[in-house]
Amino acid sequence: MTLPADAPPDFIDVRTSHGERRIAVRRREGGGPGLVWLGGFKSDMLGTKARELDAYAQQHGRACVRFDYSGHGESSGDFKDGTIGAWLEESLAVVEACCEGGQIMIGSSMGGWMALLVARAMAAQKARSRATLKGLVLIAPAPDFTEDLMWERFTPEIREEMERNGVWYRPSDYGEPYPITKRFIEEGRNHLLLNGMLDVGCPVRILQGVQDEDVPWQHAFKLTHCLPSDDVVLTLVQDGDHRLSRPQDIARILAAVTELAEG
Repeated sequence: MTLPADAPPDFIDVRTSHGERRIAVRRREGGGPGLVWLGGFKSDMLGTKARELDAYAQQHGRACVRFDYSGHGESSGDFKDGTIGAWLEESLAVVEACCEGGQIMIGSSMGGWMALLVARAMAAQKARSRATLKGLVLIAPAPDFTEDLMWERFTPEIREEMERNGVWYRPSDYGEPYPITKRFIEEGRNHLLLNGMLDVGCPVRILQGVQDEDVPWQHAFKLTHCLPSDDVVLTLVQDGDHRLSRPQDIARILAAVTELAEG
């Protein structure tokens, strides 16, 4: 089946404890293991890495699922209302609705945190899920970023503004300033992973740019200490930044996907 990368999406209605949302999904039919793209904070499924993954899936005849969290891209909702918990519920709903059999989760930045949370949830409900985990490919993964990379680094002035107004508008190199709400920070504390061991039950490949100014390479190193030592590989890209979207970066990402898919 030939499906353009920018073909109109389908929509899944997600009804959870965080309310009802209409989630945009692009699903490519194909063989297994399937590929699931989990995007980053303020990113969408039409970004470079997501489109390259979809093209790879088409070339290799693999199933591929991409989607936008609520408040992102083509999905419904206001970004300002989003939380880690809400986006996790949406991710699990998409996997449940669209995936069957072995899956490789590819998560970028916040999507790396999301992939780890999804993996943990899938391991806990393995007998009740149609999908199983074949592996994780994490690109500049940012687990616990609401706490470690935001709250702990906020100045007293920023914290005071959040306490006073319930929100702080963070400058961004990628466009307009975006809102960081007090609720977003507080809710994120329900999903922290780096304070203990995390057994995801599958191989893990991590790619991290040393020149990343958003998620320091030390953060990825910290994550490896929370994962079982068997079959976890961290690759540091000496001249890589946070996006890891250059042709050579894409090649590394797809090589990691191929290794897990064919292993």
